[in-house]
This record gives sequence, C-alpha cells and structure tokens, in this order.
Amino acid sequence: MAYRLPALAAAVLLVSMTTACAPASDASPDGIRASAAASPTPLATTPSPSEASEDAETEQIVGTIVRFTSDRTDVDVTIGEDSPGVRDFLSLLPMELVVEEFAGAEKIAYLPRELNYSGSPGSDPEDGDLIYFTPWGNLGFYYDATGIGYSDATLHIGTYTATEEQLSLLEGGPVTITIVN
Repeated sequence: MAYRLPALAAAVLLVSMTTACAPASDASPDGIRASAAASPTPLATTPSPSEASEDAETEQIVGTIVRFTSDRTDVDVTIGEDSPGVRDFLSLLPMELVVEEFAGAEKIAYLPRELNYSGSPGSDPEDGDLIYFTPWGNLGFYYDATGIGYSDATLHIGTYTATEEQLSLLEGGPVTITIVN
C-alpha cells in the first residue's frame, strides 16, 4: 500500500497540472477544462434505421428470381434493379399471362394493368433483357435488340439466359409467373 499512495498522488498531481495548463480554447468560461468524453468526436458514418431498411429492401429486390412457367419450359429472370416499376411488377405476382412473338426481336406479354413506373429510369435494352414498355403496358423478352437504343419508355426489369427457342416454348398457352426466392 505504501507504494500505491505515492503513485496515486503523482497521478492526481499530473492530471491537475495537465488541466491547469490546458489552452484557453479547451477551457469552459469557469476555467474548467472539458473532459475528452464530453468533446465531440467524429464517428464512423452508419446508416440511419430508415436508410438501413431501404438498403435491405433494395438487396431483397435486386437478385430476386422470377420464373415464367409454361407447360413446356421455365425461364428464370433475375431482377436487376430496384425501381418503382419493378416493385409494382413484383406486387402483381403470381399471375398468368400469354406470351407471343413480336417483330422478330422479342417475346411479349401484356400485363393486366399498367405498372406504376413514375420515377423509374429508362434503359438501353440488350439481348437477354426483360423490359416493360410503358406506352403499350407489356413485358418484353429481348432476344434481338439490334438497332434498339435508349428510351425513357423502356424500363429494365431484369435479365435471363434462355435461348430464342426456349422463349418460343412460352408461346401459345398460359404462362405462370412466380417469385422463386
């Protein structure tokens, strides 16, 4: 105990001297230095609960697999982005549609109602894209997007890897569309 008392006294003296020698900018109006715990320290930015929730929702939508099933084949589409149009499309599922050929470039299907797509970005479709064409209210599986450029009226939904022949097997009968995961 005899060794601890002088060490404790020295520590108290050192703290007192440090406080007394603090620059005036660190002292409060009454001359008492603010403790380090009371001073603001920069914190790592972490998302607010609402931002974290939005990020989780985006992650839940992007990468979602939607399956188009006929009596002859299945075609899986991976959702590629989170937009109002994509969210509204997913809200309609499950549903049944009829797929048909269109212009030697895509297979299309008309939705039962127009999607709420306000605020959704347009796209520059490529082969292997599932899109929503706003003027007609239809989905389109592009298999030959040659010569088709960017349009605000073409909303990207997702991508697929099926061949044109496999897409043809969706034609003719009812196609059930469901969320797989």
